[in-house]
Amino acid sequence: MDEARKYLEEEKSRLAQRLEETKKMLAEPGLAEMAADEVKGIEAEMAKIDEAIAGGQGTEETADGGESFKSVMIEARPGVGGDEAKIWADDLIRMYTRYAQTRGWRAETLDEGVIKISGKEVFEVLKYETGVHRVQRVPVTEAAGRIHTSTASIVVLPEVAENRIEVKEDDLIWEFTRGGGHGGQNVNKVATAVRLTHKPSGLVVQSRQERSQEQNRKIALALLRSQLWEIEEEKKMSDLADKRAAIGRSMRAEKIRTYNYPQNRVTDHRIGKSWHKLERIIEGDLTDVAEALAADLGNGHADGNNQAADDQDDGNGLTQPEE
Repeated sequence: MDEARKYLEEEKSRLAQRLEETKKMLAEPGLAEMAADEVKGIEAEMAKIDEAIAGGQGTEETADGGESFKSVMIEARPGVGGDEAKIWADDLIRMYTRYAQTRGWRAETLDEGVIKISGKEVFEVLKYETGVHRVQRVPVTEAAGRIHTSTASIVVLPEVAENRIEVKEDDLIWEFTRGGGHGGQNVNKVATAVRLTHKPSGLVVQSRQERSQEQNRKIALALLRSQLWEIEEEKKMSDLADKRAAIGRSMRAEKIRTYNYPQNRVTDHRIGKSWHKLERIIEGDLTDVAEALAADLGNGHADGNNQAADDQDDGNGLTQPEE
């Protein structure tokens, strides 16, 4: 804890120096608006560091001695299915956002298709959502009324404390462009959007939602730390058959769940269980699903039954309905 506190105090000192430099720009024509936003962003980050120093950094211990992260980042990536896959990815992000609201968690948008959810036990509950989510329904663009199959990949990563994963400044390539997020005309006038490349790993992350470049820098660094943590955890898990490895990168390509609209059914293929209340689940009622996954996957009881209630498609995105 002493080492973590030292790190936070050094980070606060760095921000304080940057704050003084940014304040000098307030008097410069054409830069005052951008500088004012930067000042607010830096001051907000310094306040967060003060809170972290007073109350501890974003993890606590679980009953079994593991880490319990207080925030997660969820990314939805469209898979097969064209425009319908993009719509499906957005539907999943909305589902998790609404579920967060029912749990009293805080949800915020970090970038297109990326949200951050904060709250008690959030990682323990949502870590099993990583994988390919398949939907079978009639798209709004389908004139003939045929059922199509589309997919989206969900990746759930914990927000990792700055002192947990070391990121060297010399290993980073920063690129800044004009933003396209919320915040009015300002985001299109100044270079607030951030693209960050980690040279050793080749990872690339970006953030463009916030008005302040400093805020987007922080978000990009947080996304990078989460992905580096995932790589580190994969290395630790590589020789283990523990079912908890389902949170890792290797599980992203696994089809974990099917949402069949004509049958009002959601099936999780890892535990071979179905729920006939699809609309409620899509609207955020994930409680039964989360509890079943925690009971089976959390205790290593999953039977890997990928055939349970599994509809087949013909390889062209058109589903062959069950008899």
